[in-house]
Amino acid sequence: MELDQTMLARILTSVTLGFHIIFAALGVGIPVLISIAEWLGIRRNDQHYLLMAKRWVRGFTVPVAVGVVTGTCIALQLSLLWPSFMRVAGEAIALPLFLETFAFFFEAIFLGIYLYTWNRFRQPYLHWLFSLPVILGSTASAFFIMSVNAFMNAPQGFSLVDGRIVDIQPLLAMFNPATPSKAGHMIFSSYAASAYVLAAIAALRLLRGSSHPYHLKALRLTLTAAFFFSLATALWGDIAGKYLAQYQPEKLAAAEWHFHTDRRAPLVLGGVLDQNSWEVNYGLKIPYALSILATGSADGLVKGLDQVPMAYWPPLVIHYLFDGMVAIGIYMLVLPAGYVLGLRWQKKRGPAKGWLRAIVLAAPLSLLAIELGWIFSELGRQPWILVGYMKTEHAATTAEHVDKMLLLFVGLYLFIAAVCTVVLRKMFHERPFDSELR
Repeated sequence: MELDQTMLARILTSVTLGFHIIFAALGVGIPVLISIAEWLGIRRNDQHYLLMAKRWVRGFTVPVAVGVVTGTCIALQLSLLWPSFMRVAGEAIALPLFLETFAFFFEAIFLGIYLYTWNRFRQPYLHWLFSLPVILGSTASAFFIMSVNAFMNAPQGFSLVDGRIVDIQPLLAMFNPATPSKAGHMIFSSYAASAYVLAAIAALRLLRGSSHPYHLKALRLTLTAAFFFSLATALWGDIAGKYLAQYQPEKLAAAEWHFHTDRRAPLVLGGVLDQNSWEVNYGLKIPYALSILATGSADGLVKGLDQVPMAYWPPLVIHYLFDGMVAIGIYMLVLPAGYVLGLRWQKKRGPAKGWLRAIVLAAPLSLLAIELGWIFSELGRQPWILVGYMKTEHAATTAEHVDKMLLLFVGLYLFIAAVCTVVLRKMFHERPFDSELR
């Protein structure tokens, strides 16, 4: 593969997005867990849940700060690496980009109030109420930025005349057909991943010998939340599948290696593709499942890649990305139920170490699922940056030295990751939870 300017721009953008999305997902999901923990602490008069909220919100400030830095990098790279795209589409997506900034400011203001008003109110629910604007701001921020990505997949709300967009309708552009499926799936997956990250921390403490009720309650709370958020993610995935079948059937067909338009189409997991016959060998085929996913009917007609010129086929490797995302999603859904059953089976012995290790593993896997889903979305849109209007190769910068900028940004992200790790370790290791219990 030749590393021309377009490919270098794609790599730099993907590295930035891949790094940013970890902190962005935690920034969206952790406020929900903080709010739930404080509400339970107040309602049950339980200091353990209140301490969870206090400690989680302190740690939450770190991914928020990193998300700001990397989000700024993304904003700069949109203009510098993709100038033709921004020149054509910039006016149409200006509204959600502005609203995303507004949502972040809204979140940051109330996060500051929430942080510095602990134990300042006689009525503790008044403090808890300040967590709700933080949730609203972080979730709205995710919604608005996902509407920008959705616009790239389902552009509308403008007319293109001589390479310029006219008759712009910003609301129509923002609320395009892809927005509900993309925004909802990303938001719920962020909630689920955040719950698993916090669950992994509690599970790790239990693995290291702790039997304190604080960690047991934290694990129970986060796993319960992880189950429901993972279930919501899976259900929203069904919505996303039906969107793809209607608006981007070539992406769904490439994801499932569905080459021939047919009814009662099976869903293919894994396998090896024979590119001479376009047959899938060694794959697991689930009868009718693709037709059900795409149309809601086992007899539904699913468009295959035979209806798409080969020049517009997405990279077929997205099949494995889709499979990985689905496999991890199943793991995230089954794990909490298995843990609860395991606890009942071994009620006197406490949490089994095997389950605790599986929970610790779920944290990086849940973040990996988000990464795989993001790469699937971006690769599956190729060769377009703005589907039907502009190809990726026509949108990239022609400036030199993108390769040097790639190295500089990789170095920056490694430095930020190291600093973030050191800060979080010092923040909690030097002030253990039991020193804060009343």
